[in-house]
Parts: sequence; C-alpha cells; structure tokens
Amino acid sequence: MLKPYRVHLTDDDRRALQALVTAGTAPARKLTHARVLLKSDAGPSGPAWIDTRIAEALEISTRSVARVRKRCVVEGLGAALAHRPPARHRPRRLDGSQEAHLVALVCGEPPQGRARWTLRLLADRLVALEIAESVSYQTVRRTLKKMNSSPGAPSGGASPLTAAGTSLRRWKTSSMSTNGPTIPSTR
Repeated sequence: MLKPYRVHLTDDDRRALQALVTAGTAPARKLTHARVLLKSDAGPSGPAWIDTRIAEALEISTRSVARVRKRCVVEGLGAALAHRPPARHRPRRLDGSQEAHLVALVCGEPPQGRARWTLRLLADRLVALEIAESVSYQTVRRTLKKMNSSPGAPSGGASPLTAAGTSLRRWKTSSMSTNGPTIPSTR
C-alpha cells in the first residue's frame, strides 16, 4: 500500500535530526518523533522503513508513526517535532473570588443539624448564595483537592492544628561505625 504522506528529508534536516537524537537531551517525545522521521525518510539517503517496522522498533503505535509523518509533510519538520498543545481548553468553573468564598464556607460552621460539610452541601450553598450559577460537587472536590482542603477534616483544611516544630521527628543515630562496605558484595 502506498503511503499518503511520504517524508523526504534534506541532508541538512537529516543531520539536524541525527544530532538531536545523538545528543539525547531533548524531551522523550521529541526524540521519538525525530527517530520516526529518520526511519521513514523516503529520500535518496533515507531507509524508508514501513510504519509497522518503525512502530515495532520504537515501541509506539503505527497510528503515531502515521501522525508524525503527516505533520511533517503538511506542517513542516518543526511542527512534527514540537509538542502540540491540547486542542480543547475548558474554562475554569470557579474563579479566584469564588474559590475564596468556597474556602470561607469550608472553614465556617456546617449547617444546623450537620456535623460537617459535604461536597454536595457546599455546591448547593454556593448556588444558593449566588456565588456561582451552577457548580457540581465534583468541581468543589477538585477545587478543595487543589488547595489541600477537606470539608470533613476538623480544621477544615485552612491551617494545621499542631505547630510545625512539634511534629518534626528526629533521626536515630548510632554510635557504631562501619569500616567495611555496608552492602555485601556478590563475588
């Protein structure tokens, strides 16, 4: 089957990709994409491997090989090597002010008849106080997790109950010295 996107690298491109792979200091994804392009080069000095052989050699899927080749042909060598940012961007459900109100709720007293706040109670209270139009309990959970807060904890997650100095542990020390190797040799 004929490949729809055939990679033809110039000698300069090939040298640049080989230098990138040889140095090995770039991110792993970039190095893998460079290896894919080097192996799929259908030019006069390229090996022109088939996708399945490249995928087996680099331990990636054949679909990934095809995507890298396509990006190189359509968008150029730089685009094929660069990390593509996520196509979808979801706006935040709660802004900084709304998050501050949420933390204030968590730190405050729970509703009457309740021992502590639940995620659903917090979400309902945010909507009732018109702090947010609608918010799910999962959004509340993610926001509190991001802040290392817990609605069920006695402190509400705002500050630790104990002083930092009292919770430190001391290392146990030994008066024995070790003159020989500490790990036995396997000779």
